[in-house]
This record gives sequence, C-alpha cells and structure tokens, in this order.
Amino acid sequence: MSEGKYSSVLVIGGGISGITAAIEAAEAGYDVYLVEKNPYLGGRVAQLNKYFPKNCPPYCGLEIFFKRIKTNPRFNFFTNAEIENVSGSAGNFEVTVRINPSYVNNNCTLCNKCAEACPAERQNDFNYGMDKTKAIYLPHDLAFPMKYVIDPLTCKKMDGCSECVSACKYDAIDLNMQPETMKLNVGSIIIATGWKPYDATKIDNLGFGKYENVVTNVMFERIAANNGPTGGKIVRPDGKPVKSIAFVQCAGSRDENHLAYCSAICCLASMKQATYIREQNPDSKVYIFYIDIRAPGRYEDVYAKAKQDENIIFIKGKVAKIEEDPTKSLVVEAENAVNGEKVRQKVDMVVLATGMQPSLSEIKIPGLDVKYDEYGFVTGTDGVFGVGVASEPTEVVGANEEATAAALKAIQVLRR
Repeated sequence: MSEGKYSSVLVIGGGISGITAAIEAAEAGYDVYLVEKNPYLGGRVAQLNKYFPKNCPPYCGLEIFFKRIKTNPRFNFFTNAEIENVSGSAGNFEVTVRINPSYVNNNCTLCNKCAEACPAERQNDFNYGMDKTKAIYLPHDLAFPMKYVIDPLTCKKMDGCSECVSACKYDAIDLNMQPETMKLNVGSIIIATGWKPYDATKIDNLGFGKYENVVTNVMFERIAANNGPTGGKIVRPDGKPVKSIAFVQCAGSRDENHLAYCSAICCLASMKQATYIREQNPDSKVYIFYIDIRAPGRYEDVYAKAKQDENIIFIKGKVAKIEEDPTKSLVVEAENAVNGEKVRQKVDMVVLATGMQPSLSEIKIPGLDVKYDEYGFVTGTDGVFGVGVASEPTEVVGANEEATAAALKAIQVLRR
C-alpha cells in the first residue's frame, strides 16, 4: 500500500503514553510531532516517587525514552506548546500549534544565578503547591529538556524588573520573546493528554483544604520523593513526624456526586505508599479504609504482601467524616462493614486516594472532531486515537501497551 498524503503523526501530550506512542511511530520510520503544554516531558509519571510494577523511580524508564528521542531525527517535540486548532479529517489534518516563550534561549548553562537573583516566587506545581520556586526556574532537577523557564504570570518584568538578565553572564535570557505559531499537516492524531487529580476540596466531609494534615495521594507521592518538598522525609505538612497514617480509598471515586467510575489504580497506589512509610518508620501504623480492594492480575501479590504486614490494618468501610483535634491530629470516622461497629481512628496524617479525571473533561481540543464519553474520556474517531488515561483509567504498563497499539493504528491510517 502507498502512503497517504501526509505521512506524519501528531501526538498531543508528552506523558508516558504520549512519549511511548511517538517514539514507536518514529522508530517505525514516520515523522512524529509531539506537543506538550508543560516545559518538560514525562507528565504525571515524572512526579512519582516510584511506579509499578518494579517499584523503581520513574527515571529508570524515562531516561531510556529520552535517549531514544535524542538519537531519532524523526522525533520532533515542542514543549510549552498548545493546540490552537485542528481541521480536516483522517489522512489530511491541518493543525495550528502555539509555542509559548520560555524567555530562556540555548545559551543557558544551568548555573542558577538567574533564580538566585529573581525577587518573585511562584507555587511549585511540580510539587502540587507544597513549596515554591522563583519566577525563573528549572521545572525539576531531572527535567527534559534541561532548561530554565520563566513563569510570565509571576515574573515582574512588566514592572520593569530585569534582575535575572543582569545576573546571567551568557545572554541566555530574553524577556522580549514572543509566542510562535506553527502549522502542521499530519495524517493521524494520537491524544495522550493524560489526567488530573480530582479536586478534593469538592469532598466536603474529608477535610481537604480545611485541615492542614489531610493531603491527596499525588501530594504524598511528592512528599516521599527524594526530589520532593521535604527531600523524601515523610513528615506532616506542619513539619511534625508521622507515626500513624490513614489512607482513605475512593475519595470522590465510585460516587455519583463526584466520579461515578473506579479509577483503577488507587488501591495499588495506597498500598505502595503504605510501604513508603513502613520502610521509613518501622514502628509506624497504617490504616487503609476501603470499599473493595482492587489489585487485579499481576498486582495481586501487592495486596498479599501488604496483608502480611501486621502494622498495615485494612478496614472495610467508607469514611463518613474526618475531624481535627487540638494537636492537629485527625480522627477518621467510618462504619466497619464486616462487623457493623463504628470506628473512630486517630492518626497523625490522612491521605485521600483521589480519582483520576481526564484532562479533557472540561476543556476540549479546539476544532478536533472527536468523540468523548460522558466523563470526558476520548473514545476516538477515524484517524484519531486516545491512549493512556485520556481514554480510560490505567497504570503505566497498561498505558504503554495502549500507546504502542495506537502507534500501529496511526501508521495504518498513513498507509491507506
């Protein structure tokens, strides 16, 4: 079969599934354009402490992908970029991409003098707002590409500040950079826009946003990470040590008032995170409040191992409410569904296992005629394929498998 009019693939989203799909298509001999809104590749996986199935740091896998990207001339990627419009149909899409300025050019040597001089601060979104960076910052210490960027929303350049420019010896900062617009013609599109944590402030009875020591599972992942806000030391947000902790499952998931579906990985994530605290503090107590424990297939052994630890206590019961005592410790109240007894468990810290909500649940890709289900997951259309959590809740291995399959489907469109 001959190749179609446009023999290239667009991948929207530079998380693990987007990278996988893009590199598979590129290594099969097709030009690939990957567009990522963040100033770095890696997505949510880059923010993890460890991930399944090997429980290794994310860069054990990501650095291999980045090496493959560097050595493949068919792999083109654009960070700090967004899709402005898509028109056309399978085999013949025209895409408008806006590349937002980073205000830092390739002269940057990562000396950090600019950040030292910068007077403005911003919430560090990589650490879910638990600490701050300067307005000019390195997204994180293993970022790819390894390059500083300026947050225009917090930079004081509009007030005449140019401290970073004065501090830079290499002329690497250009505060006059402007957005660029690029037109692409592609034959197929892979949507890998990923997910966002469900907004836990919407769950009134669980205390997030009201009590300082109630955090979400994604926040706890950063707390446990060596490059996180506490350097990997598991402490409460108020700085006190954690001797007891409760994980609250289905925080907003499987609830018609919030997310009606199961997010698939929350049980596994909580059991993994229970090992973080147990390894760091052997005297700690962990309480996991759950509706059902879901650890299917290859992950059943994760549950079996957790059950063997006498200091990890599983309580079958949906949490009714969380209260704070005068010491800022927390009391978790639930009804034990096994014996019918009321449980009031005092702990130092609570972690809410919030669900995975598709990033496209509220804001869609402009101009792209693609089908979504009632929750915002992509169901696809001719020439357009959703992968990873853009299409359904899944873990890293499942996302990679879907991405490889989507790359093959995208190539088949080009070969029509």
